[in-house]
Order: sequence, then C-alpha cells, then structure tokens
Amino acid sequence: MRKVLDKAGEIERSLNTTYRPSIWTKFVKAIKEFNLIEPNDKIAVCVSGGKDSMLLAVLFKMLHKISDFPFEIEYISMDPGYNEKNRKKIEENAKKIDVPIKFFETDIFDVTVNVGGNPCYLCARMRRGHLYAKAKELGCNKIALGHHKNDVIETTLMGMLFSGQIQGMLPKLKSTNFEGMELIRPLYYVKEDDICRWRDKNELDFIACACKFTSENYTNERETNSARYKTKSIIKDLEKQIPDIEDHILSSLTNCQVDTMIGYKLDGVSHSFLERFDKNDKNGSN
Repeated sequence: MRKVLDKAGEIERSLNTTYRPSIWTKFVKAIKEFNLIEPNDKIAVCVSGGKDSMLLAVLFKMLHKISDFPFEIEYISMDPGYNEKNRKKIEENAKKIDVPIKFFETDIFDVTVNVGGNPCYLCARMRRGHLYAKAKELGCNKIALGHHKNDVIETTLMGMLFSGQIQGMLPKLKSTNFEGMELIRPLYYVKEDDICRWRDKNELDFIACACKFTSENYTNERETNSARYKTKSIIKDLEKQIPDIEDHILSSLTNCQVDTMIGYKLDGVSHSFLERFDKNDKNGSN
C-alpha cells in the first residue's frame, strides 16, 4: 500500500523523482564540486520568502537527513519591514515545507524607501550585512543564499552590457567584514525555469518581492526599466537563435583566456597586457 504523504512529504518526493535530475542532482553537484559544505559546519540558510530560498530550505532539509557527515542548519528569515500580508505568506509557506524558520526584524525598508538612485542595491547590501550578523550570533560559520544559474549568467552579462566589466558570481566567498564567515550558493547549477516548474507542480505560491514597492504595485514599472530585466529579455531573445547560450555564458567563466585581454584586475590591482608584452620583448620572445 502506497504511503500517504503530507504536503511537505509530497514536495520532497517531487525533488526525489520528477525534479531529481534538474534540481536535486545539480544541487548536490555544486556542493561537491565547490566543497560548499564541510564536516561540522553550521549553516544559516537564508529564507527571503521567494521560490529560490524556499527551495533551498527544502533541499537542505533533505540533505541533512542523508548526509554521511555531521553539519548543523539554522533557517533564518529577516523581516526588513514586511507588510502583514507578506509576512503571513512566508510563515504559511514555511509550515507547508515543514521548515522551522527563525525571524528577526530590521528597519531596512524604512531606510531605503526614500533613497534616490538604486534602492534595491542598497537594500541588498544592508540585507547581506544583517544576515551575516544574525548567522554569527547563532554560531554559524556560513550563510547559504538562493542564487541560481540564471542569476550567475545574468550578472555576468549585465556587467559587460551596463558596467563595462567582465565579472562573475562565485559559488562561495569569504566575508570581508565578518571574520570566519563564508557565503555559499548551492543552487549555482540549477536553472530558474526548473525552480518555477517545481513550484507550479506542487501548487506553491511564494512572494516575488516583499518590499514596499511591491505592496504599492510600484515594482512592475521599476523592474521593466532595470538592467536585470533588460538582460533577461536579451538572453531570452538570443536563446531563440542560440539554444545553448546560457551554458555558453556560464562556461565562459571557467574558460577565461587572460592572455587575450588588454587588461584585468587581480585582488583589486589593475594589470595591463603591456606588462607581459614588455617582459616577453626583453626575453626575446615572439
């Protein structure tokens, strides 16, 4: 007789069956390839309430059950000033996926709502700092964020198109402000479309963005004018002509031909191809 599962069980089962190749396997691949989790780690899984971070929480819960080495998890969610509806939605979804989220409050929305320029950038920076601080307070040595494959690809292309730089997004990095803390991105190889399919298959309804702009129906206009939205559109258009374009952009981050670049930065220091050019000339090289 087939075991009857509750909602959380059905959600997990879908990741072990239908979405095992596209989500679970790629989640595990990133962890192993980039050594994201080590024995005795204590990881703060940061849950914003969106589809990506909620999926990440479920995957960590599943991994913790079968891991062959010990590590601990804290599920944390920062409330930067959610309205009541959005806060309730996150709490309800946490119950559906059976994840014990610890909330903590900040006033980030109040600080950023009247800021000119790019309030989303400031909000993201402030969020990151608060998450590190809370994680450290809980005794964690790592925070896990829900950035996925498309975030990596879009960030890379955005840098070229809008900032005149080639810059990737690392699967893990050390904090410069919180000693001993690291940030990891276990969804590095998971495509956003697959996350959406998993969400829809399980009839889940997550918040897209819980900021005050959203509650005022202001986000749509802002998003359509954003660099990220434009980059998404460009990639979608190019994908019609070059089906593997996303994989090609991601692969380019591991296949950088530095000797063909006229300049690059390493540890914040700028270098020119002329350094190598002059050196080769002195050595008599062609």
